[in-house]
Amino acid sequence: MNRKKKLYKNLFNTVLQYFSGKKFIPVTFEEIVQKLDIDKGHLSVLRSILKDLLKQGKISLKNKIYSLPSKKKASLLKGTLHLHPRGFGFLEPLDKSYPYREVFIPKPYTNDAVDRDIVEIEVNPEVSAKGPEGKVISIIQRGRTHLAGTVCDFENKMAVVFAPILGSDKKVLLKTNKKVKIGDRVTMQVESWSDEKKNIVANLKKVTGSIDDPSFDIDAIIEEYEIRHLFSKEIKSLVKKIGSSVQKKDLKDRKDFTHLETITIDPETAKDFDDALSLEKDGEGNYLLGVHIADVAHYIEEGSQLDLEAFERANSTYFPGVCIPMLPQELSNGLCSLKPSVIRLCQSVLMKIDPDGDIIGYQIVRSYIKSKKRLTYEEAFSIIENKKKSKYAPTLHLMVELCHLLKKQRFQRGSIDFALPEARINVNEKGNPTSITIIEYDISHQLVEEFMLKANEVVATHLSNKHKNVIFRIHDKPSDETMQDFFTLLREYGFIVPKSPNQRQLQDIFLKAKESPYWKEISIAFIKSMKLAFYSHENLGHYGLSLENYCHFTSPIRRYPDLIIQREIFSENSNKVNFAEIATHASNQERKSMKAEQAAVMLKKLRLLKSQDPNRIYQATITRIKPFAIFFDIVEFFMESSLHISELKKDFFIYNPKSKTLTGRHTNLTYKCGDQIEIRLVKTDLIRLQSKWEIHKKLRKKK
Repeated sequence: MNRKKKLYKNLFNTVLQYFSGKKFIPVTFEEIVQKLDIDKGHLSVLRSILKDLLKQGKISLKNKIYSLPSKKKASLLKGTLHLHPRGFGFLEPLDKSYPYREVFIPKPYTNDAVDRDIVEIEVNPEVSAKGPEGKVISIIQRGRTHLAGTVCDFENKMAVVFAPILGSDKKVLLKTNKKVKIGDRVTMQVESWSDEKKNIVANLKKVTGSIDDPSFDIDAIIEEYEIRHLFSKEIKSLVKKIGSSVQKKDLKDRKDFTHLETITIDPETAKDFDDALSLEKDGEGNYLLGVHIADVAHYIEEGSQLDLEAFERANSTYFPGVCIPMLPQELSNGLCSLKPSVIRLCQSVLMKIDPDGDIIGYQIVRSYIKSKKRLTYEEAFSIIENKKKSKYAPTLHLMVELCHLLKKQRFQRGSIDFALPEARINVNEKGNPTSITIIEYDISHQLVEEFMLKANEVVATHLSNKHKNVIFRIHDKPSDETMQDFFTLLREYGFIVPKSPNQRQLQDIFLKAKESPYWKEISIAFIKSMKLAFYSHENLGHYGLSLENYCHFTSPIRRYPDLIIQREIFSENSNKVNFAEIATHASNQERKSMKAEQAAVMLKKLRLLKSQDPNRIYQATITRIKPFAIFFDIVEFFMESSLHISELKKDFFIYNPKSKTLTGRHTNLTYKCGDQIEIRLVKTDLIRLQSKWEIHKKLRKKK
């Protein structure tokens, strides 16, 4: 037995004996080191032992505290694993009657399972405030046969591939007779999910360009995240039969709204116009708001190949400069799109709203319109601000008036109002990023959102009152733990926060925060503390909007649940449709598209950073301080990065858990939330989508 194995065995027995002792109490890693007097040179061995004991279920770990497993009987549960790139995951139970929508699987407990595997887990009977946790005990069925990624190294005559969908801890070894090089983007067929060293082994299927060529970025990400992007010949044939223009027979039994002054307001690059707006006032001072939505359901026959493909995709996916549509472009950008000066079929929600903002009457009807004007957000804003003359100015000003009224009412019921600017990556025809445009969330965006929210609420309430099936848009209340972390952050920024503020108190804090230099950081932190919204056949309410009934209805060109809602409004019988299955699938597809979109945006941002002067200094704001790292927001690029404390130069920094600061032992230099720093880019890793930075200078705190 070699020295290392002997050390492992002896230390393993010592650690196990310590945990088995009668007087054992839960401990941290540092306390184990201290109590067992572990030599500094043996810390890596201790970590390996603790990791193995965790996998064997002999000890448990929670909030960095090691303890003995609960004696309560654990239950078994089967489901689909959704793995995060950082290694942890969530199990979606196959049994829909299970009381929780998902079970958290900590990183050490995924046990060789990968994203989308169907697994069996052992559920920890001790449910935390955040919900149940579990560990994978067996893999029932693998969720995929193929992987895609980028060659990042070579090992034993095989290429090592980083596959984003698996995260950084899973190593893929590529067997190939063909010469591949570092940076090649590859698609592989899995041969073995776990060799003797627990590596995944795969065979080469094809090479999709190089990481050095940005023109292949989107193609590679489509492969990596398995985004459906091609339409079959059968679907193309179906689209051709539908035609490219509205027929006279299509107008039968529809309300003619071509006389209304309908306008669309969308991003400059948009081509799929789902919604048009009309607004007038009657003689009694009531607002007559019309939200006219493209009647996609008229063209997509339920159960057809076109419908099944739309279901599989569940949503459109938007990359910088490229859209992967849910529907073929002949429909999404053509026949269904509410283009100006042409007749288009709609489902219209007509609302009568009194001067207090209350709906005193509504209708949902099949209709047809002829949009009078296609406005971009920028054009609409210029008209609203009286910087540009337009015949539509009176209507837009009336829309602003109603928008403020609806926002006020939403605020009064407890909805929190915050608006963040958006960063749009501009790319050229070769896929190279050229610049970042900041899109301000101004009143032109806000009025469209308010009217869409109101239409969605009306439709959800209408269907609920008629006891019809609905795919609700659900937003759960955040956990107390994450909200307390957020409140702590607010206090660090200098705000007075009660121990457990109610919605009204939180609104007041947000109003003050809007006037502070930390508004952006606070908004981002608040969003991160929220749970992700999802679709459900059960009505669980929408926390963020403070609504009991809410669904998605206004974007049927790019979201499948909206198309289902369109059908349900006018259907006599929907029993053959599995609403629960659609809701779950749409939620999963939305999550997958979001990951792919974020990867594409980050890759383009890193390319843009890499093209800059290597000595350039960037402005950043510290957003979080942890015992091990500083997190900061790079202002110009709308991106977060971090710096490990070991990379902080010239001093040894100590973390203060009370003040959540890092202070240099010798220089007394302190870093805290809200501090402005100047940073320099050290390195970019396009394969793993990471960047490395160094602090150039600490500036004064923002005022």
